[in-house]
Amino acid sequence: MEIGAYSFGDSQRNADGSLRSTTEAVQNLFAAIKHADAAGLDYFGVGEHHTTTMPASSPGAMIAAAAAATTRIKLGSAASIIGTDDPVRIFQQFATADVISGGGRVEITAGRGSSVETFPLFGHSLEEYDDLYAQKLDLLMTINNSETENVTWSGTVRPALDNLAVVPRPASGKLPIWLATGGNASSSARAGQLGLPVSYGIIGGAPHRFAPLAELYRRSGAAAGHVPESLKVSVGALGFVAPTKKEALERFYPGWHNLNVEMGRLRGWPAPDKRAYLAQADAPGAYYVGSPDEVAERIVHLHGYLGHMRHFLQMDIGGIPQEQLLESITLLATEVKPRVERLLAAK
Repeated sequence: MEIGAYSFGDSQRNADGSLRSTTEAVQNLFAAIKHADAAGLDYFGVGEHHTTTMPASSPGAMIAAAAAATTRIKLGSAASIIGTDDPVRIFQQFATADVISGGGRVEITAGRGSSVETFPLFGHSLEEYDDLYAQKLDLLMTINNSETENVTWSGTVRPALDNLAVVPRPASGKLPIWLATGGNASSSARAGQLGLPVSYGIIGGAPHRFAPLAELYRRSGAAAGHVPESLKVSVGALGFVAPTKKEALERFYPGWHNLNVEMGRLRGWPAPDKRAYLAQADAPGAYYVGSPDEVAERIVHLHGYLGHMRHFLQMDIGGIPQEQLLESITLLATEVKPRVERLLAAK
């Protein structure tokens, strides 16, 4: 089981609640990735958002910088919003990062995007949502699966490629491409049919409810002729690790509150309710907030339902102080990971 973290580069806050700079947020994210590598985490994902509270707008740039500053950790987008970006540029950026990393450490996770700010930002209509995603995913896979630098592809959402070079190629030949979904059944079936690993973003409810989706994914993959070894499942969730459950709850709550206030403003979510927070932070809720023992036990419990090979946590939501984030990363790597390994080995 790979254990990791992911982030949208959340901006921190001053004592009066005002936002600190997006420059500092990006610097903090870079420092967190380097720290995760040194601590021994297996994976770090950088999500794509375009807001002042979540300014990690360019996963490819951050991953390339991190590839040069780390030695062993796997790096990926979590996720790249491919519908409103250009798959040619996404591939080139991540292939460049892969070359910088020495090969084999860089991945792309392709997502539709749960937020819609990228559509007006890049001049797209929400009416194109499904078509943009389907065609651009096809283009990204066509480039990645090409046996040479030259690629031919045609569609209706961008200009065709007629035997044009898309360079550089990854040092490792191809990039792992994951399909991200928040729980859409058709996305699970699509990932299986395409033989792509699937990454479930679980931000609410009981995570074991995703078991039928993982089963659908594997069944669809098998029906399409893909070998079981290629059908991988990962889980991204909210979480935070501290020496005790009480400390974890107290440290994670202010950021959770800030995030939900912001999402309420952007998406019309209800006002944050601490009772809902506490309910989600206890089993079988979706938040992996607690001591190393509790978080490890809950990851292994979910593995019994999903059989996933990677579990990674978003821990810096809403501007959690950097020193607390780094401590949580350390505990995740040095305390949670070995506990997970022991518990799985004992099964």
